[in-house]
Amino acid sequence: MNEKSKPTTPNLSKETSAAPMRIAKAMARAGLCSRREAERFIADGRVSVNGRKIDSPALNISQSDKIIVDGKPLPLAEPIKLWRFHKPKGLVTTAKDERERKTIFDVLPDDLPRTITIGRLDINTEGLLLLTNDGELARHIELPSTGWLRRYKVRAKGSITQDKFNALKKGLTIDGVNYGPIDAQMIKEQGANCWFTMGLREGKNREIKKIAEHLGLNVNRLIRLSFGPFMLGDLKEGEIEEVKSHILADQLGPKLAQQFNIKPSTGQAKAKAKHVRSLPPPKKTTKRQDQKNKPGKSHSSSSKKRQPRRPSKK
Repeated sequence: MNEKSKPTTPNLSKETSAAPMRIAKAMARAGLCSRREAERFIADGRVSVNGRKIDSPALNISQSDKIIVDGKPLPLAEPIKLWRFHKPKGLVTTAKDERERKTIFDVLPDDLPRTITIGRLDINTEGLLLLTNDGELARHIELPSTGWLRRYKVRAKGSITQDKFNALKKGLTIDGVNYGPIDAQMIKEQGANCWFTMGLREGKNREIKKIAEHLGLNVNRLIRLSFGPFMLGDLKEGEIEEVKSHILADQLGPKLAQQFNIKPSTGQAKAKAKHVRSLPPPKKTTKRQDQKNKPGKSHSSSSKKRQPRRPSKK
């Protein structure tokens, strides 16, 4: 959650509250936290509805209900947005750190609305980090069942061959923990280090470092290059960029885009309509022309020679 968010109104947006929904889901849709975190907020007595403190997430709320979290009105749910952020090394991916280390929210722009991260990156991991203002969208994208590939560029001390990387395609088990199929490709060896890419879909805690250690490698630099269809590209360190709504809608697919009420931008829709060409209406033909156009038959005047007329016998 971004602590630099602007003051918000207590009611839910019309888009997200036309029908009653569970209180934890409403808190997540408002970008305040994830659904699981909302349940913890409720269990800790930090949430009240219409002036009464609640202790269970089994409650449906509507637009007319007044929800207070930590003494403040529940934020107004804004249109869903997604950002690409190039996380620098040395920042913690959390809103607050018990050890008072610098977090990503300390370096984000002041005018950025309330945001939460989609998954996390370790303090020493750099590269692409996705942020959104909607907890439900974050929950969907970060689930392993969504199947989005996360690709990393890795530098590690040690030496290895591509054959050992190929064996990872079947998955492996380390200290009783099962890891799914992993796509690893050797880039080059450089002095005492080697560079390679690694793609995985689960994103378990310290997964790449544990697998590398299992292979006799010691990771000393880790850069996330992509998360599903979203790429780090030429985004500079510390830079953040919003993903356009029509791109997000395309990548989520029609069903999920409709579920999250994400629509293509007006400009994109107009541009698409402008380039649509309609087929010309079919030409009208006469019955005689249709007969001429039948395949396998020739109707040219030279196809049949007229036989000379024999003179009649008198």
